[in-house]
Amino acid sequence: MPERISDAEYAVMEALWDSSPLTASEVAERAGAARGWNMSTVKTLLSRLLGKGVIAHEQDGRRYLYRPVIARADYVSSESRRLINRLFGGRVTPLVAHLAEGDGLSAEEIAEIEALLRKLKP
Repeated sequence: MPERISDAEYAVMEALWDSSPLTASEVAERAGAARGWNMSTVKTLLSRLLGKGVIAHEQDGRRYLYRPVIARADYVSSESRRLINRLFGGRVTPLVAHLAEGDGLSAEEIAEIEALLRKLKP
């Protein structure tokens, strides 16, 4: 299971999942511009992600090219399982019940869940 990443680190990962490999400057353009991050911030986030082993880099002349080593789907699956384990005792049903009761589900969302359940049912 990969180490947890912060919201800021996740924004960097999103940029890398969308297009890789990228230089630090390209990551800054894609993930940092809207957040007001400077190059130092982006390089710090890249360094943290390298330390966590979720990205890798290779030298290309005087610059580094960064790429994810974990797939988006694998990370989302891992984080989803962590959330379910921590908040709902490892059970999905209480999560769905909580979402349905708390926020309410639209008819379209209920239909999507029903279709998914039909597809999963043996």
